[in-house]
Parts: sequence; C-alpha cells; structure tokens
Amino acid sequence: MALTSEATTVWNGSLFEGSGTVTLDSSQTGEFPVNWKARSEGAPHTTNPEELLGAAHASCFSMAFSLALTQAGFTPTSIQTTAAVTFEAGKGVLGSHLLVNAVVPGIDEEEFHRIAEEAKAGCPISQALAGIPITLEADLA
Repeated sequence: MALTSEATTVWNGSLFEGSGTVTLDSSQTGEFPVNWKARSEGAPHTTNPEELLGAAHASCFSMAFSLALTQAGFTPTSIQTTAAVTFEAGKGVLGSHLLVNAVVPGIDEEEFHRIAEEAKAGCPISQALAGIPITLEADLA
C-alpha cells in the first residue's frame, strides 16, 4: 500500500526579501519559518529545504540500516544519524553526508561498515538523491 506524505509551504514576497512557513502534515508543533537568508547564509530558528531534506535522509537511512542489521542477525541498540546537506546558491544541492554512530552488540567493524554501505545504497531517500554525491561516515560505539 502506498502512502503519500505532505508538507505545505506558504511563501510571501520575492525570493530575497520574502519569507514563508512550512507546515508538516504530521506535525502538531506548528509552522517552521523559512527564507532565503536561512538557505544561503544560515539563520537562527529558521529552516531551509536542505535541512528538511537532511531530516528525511537521516531518518530514512536510520530505518534502512536498522532493517539491514536485523536481517543480518544483529539487533541495534541505537542508531544516531545526522545528514549534512550542502547547498550553494547558483549550483544547487551539492551532496549529502551521513554521519552515523551506532551501538550494535556482537558485530565486528568490517561487517558493520559493509552493512552501513548497503543501507546507504538501499535507502529510498538515497535512491531519490541519486543525482548528488552521498558520503557515509559510520562509527560503531
């Protein structure tokens, strides 16, 4: 069964002077402010499309990695993933870097890294981002 997830942005004004809000259909926390400055320079308490893309990538990879580890016979205690998505004005999204720290009892380093790479390749968001470089740095705690 397919699931369609939604987020809505309302934008007011021009790109450089305007601003907007992003609302996640599932969120009860309200709206997330977004503007060009946050996207091109960074701004406190304001998100950007790349941060939202990073949230999607980090959560998708964590799920894919958990599944892959479980299928290989290992039950992860915890997986923490940060996705750093880089954007440059005029060039677009340049890449996504996954930084992973996991506690997985009974696994050795080599198998841990092999499964992490497989999860990176199999993650549906990684597949959707096939047009950009995706790098992985995984640490077994």
